[in-house]
Amino acid sequence: MRKLILVVHSSFDGFVASPDGSFDKFVGGDTTLSFVCDIIDDADSALFGRKSYQLLDAHWPTAAGKTGASNDVIKYSNWYNAVPKYVLSDTLKEGNSDNTYVINGDISKEINTIKQQPGKNILLFGGPGATQALIELNLLDGFWLILYPTIFGEGIPMFKEDVKKVIGLTLADTKQLPGGIVCMKYMIGK
Repeated sequence: MRKLILVVHSSFDGFVASPDGSFDKFVGGDTTLSFVCDIIDDADSALFGRKSYQLLDAHWPTAAGKTGASNDVIKYSNWYNAVPKYVLSDTLKEGNSDNTYVINGDISKEINTIKQQPGKNILLFGGPGATQALIELNLLDGFWLILYPTIFGEGIPMFKEDVKKVIGLTLADTKQLPGGIVCMKYMIGK
């Protein structure tokens, strides 16, 4: 069965964005994009919360064609355009491309159907709401936590206080990037 793996950028104090939802406090974009380009080699689908999808879809479909696009930008943009994209949303009616699918019914049934299909990992680029919903439904298999050596002091946390269960994690991989950024892959369970 395919694995659903969250890719999340976090400050040292656990925030995934500034209070206004921006990511400008995270530094090292080229370095972390290069790392993400390494992990997309093991994935052939992407899952998003609605807000994350709209944010990424505003940039990545055309990023490869922009003047001065780096090899990593081209690689990620091409991957983004090629893979099936699934979006968790009760309000979005359809995606912007033929290979974008909105999940708004029985999330557990639909995602389990996708996980049963042949293929590589499914990467989740979702915000806290989507992540917590998938954890509560026991659908998330692991995390790539990209930890920045920065303390925001305030912002949008990945996990809210209403996570109602203890979840054991097993460290599966680590990688240190320039600038003190540490990437840790954890799988759920023992």
